[in-house]
Amino acid sequence: MKKYIFPTISVFSVALGLFIGIAMSQNVQAQRIVYQDGHWQFEQSKVDRLLQLMENAYVDPLNMDSITDEAMVEIVKKLDPHSAYIPKEDLEMVNSELSGSFSGIGVQFTIQQDTVRIVAVIAGGPSEGVGVLAGDKLITVDDSLFVGKKINNEKVMRTLRGERGTKVKIGVLRAGTPDMLYFTITRGDIPVNSVDAKFIIVKNGQKIGFVRANKFGETTYREFMEAMYEMQAQGATKYIIDLRENSGGYMDQAIRMANEFLRRGDMIVYSEGKAYPRYEAKADGTGDFKDAEIVVLIDDFSASASEIFAGAMQDNDRATIIGRRSFGKGLVQQQIPFDDGSAVRLTVARYYTPSGRSIQKPYTLGEGEDYERELLERFEHGEYYTADSIHLADSTKYRTKHGRIVYGGGGIMPDIFVGRDTSLNTPWYNKCVNLAYTYQFAYKYTDEHRKELSKFTNWKALEAHLLKQDLVRQIAAYAKDKGVEPNEAEMQKSRPLMTRLLNAYIVRNMLGDEGFFPLFERDDEITKKAVEVLAK
Repeated sequence: MKKYIFPTISVFSVALGLFIGIAMSQNVQAQRIVYQDGHWQFEQSKVDRLLQLMENAYVDPLNMDSITDEAMVEIVKKLDPHSAYIPKEDLEMVNSELSGSFSGIGVQFTIQQDTVRIVAVIAGGPSEGVGVLAGDKLITVDDSLFVGKKINNEKVMRTLRGERGTKVKIGVLRAGTPDMLYFTITRGDIPVNSVDAKFIIVKNGQKIGFVRANKFGETTYREFMEAMYEMQAQGATKYIIDLRENSGGYMDQAIRMANEFLRRGDMIVYSEGKAYPRYEAKADGTGDFKDAEIVVLIDDFSASASEIFAGAMQDNDRATIIGRRSFGKGLVQQQIPFDDGSAVRLTVARYYTPSGRSIQKPYTLGEGEDYERELLERFEHGEYYTADSIHLADSTKYRTKHGRIVYGGGGIMPDIFVGRDTSLNTPWYNKCVNLAYTYQFAYKYTDEHRKELSKFTNWKALEAHLLKQDLVRQIAAYAKDKGVEPNEAEMQKSRPLMTRLLNAYIVRNMLGDEGFFPLFERDDEITKKAVEVLAK
């Protein structure tokens, strides 16, 4: 990988975090509480005094760790909506979301009818090595029953993940096998991929590369570049970069990605805060795709690092941004550790796009619930359907590199807005989707026809087979058993939507995301608009 002349914010952040963490640790060690002249004497803050007094003077023994954690959560709630306290027991799982890997058994699962069902086995992972198969139902873990209403995603992950090299014994039921099967699995490193999909779309004789990133983790830049080079080798000259539903992550990964498309000296992002000196990230001119035509896709769940990348492309007039207004997170968090293994993610700065705009949407300190409702308010105002309904908080006019006017104060507004198309939606379809019956039926169908479906090795052949099965009729019967009465007129109106969704789910169950995304994106309105723009 190439070396870059600009420093990354993560390096500075780590240094800042270590400094603050050490200072806090030393401060804790220096704190004392003594009883003198009939009074408790304190050398700490008011909160420290209360906690120390409770621990030393309260009439009954207390679980101070639990009380402290609850107090920390409530204190941090008084800040902005993105600052958060992370208890010790949650920190590893939270960090693993952005790390390059975690230790586990290597399966993807779903929970249906109070039972954990294996959807896919990760190639090369520990479970594949011992013979676990997609479709297996997880019944026991370490000889203890592992089914019932108390089983949830978090409990499954906490149970199956663990330190590398440790063992876990699972018992599964498999279709066609009457007896329980037992496997002892040695946990290993499981990669956490950031790039969901990469494939070529051919339009008007041109090859357009499509790459989708689901987050900005430790390995995102490497995965992204591998995908770009692979598509380039297949003849792609134009690219769609899909950042929809990408909630962000590490800022340095977004900066390195943006560097690939910009000229030397182009501003990528800058940030500053009360105790955080101004930092500027500029392109160094060594990018390999400075001349490639690109489109960036965003939506209301594109946030943070996604908005940094999209903002850099928009303000430098480097790409066409297509989709819907992004989330609007322009705050920089630093994770600061405590000596008990917990941590706080504290907002330490604001970042600004090259034109100088902050895209952070308005918030009130301590009002996290109102902040979270903002996306619902967008829906109620009709913003997801028409651009005319969008109102940004910052009316200041900012100008891009070539003089176009853009606005801040509430996310990145796309250059081309594509509203949601609800023309084929019906109450019957919406009920099936909202109650997750589409997902459940797709898994059930896959499980019952796994041997037949395994004959197909590419998504086009598998889709052709599924189109002959009239899955709409089958899910109507399935949903009816669940209490959703079929409506013939609504079924026929929503048939294209339902067929597309069921086919995509079943293809994903059999072929993974490499099959799912080419099929699903083929008929997606935002992707179709991106292809149209690039193919002209």
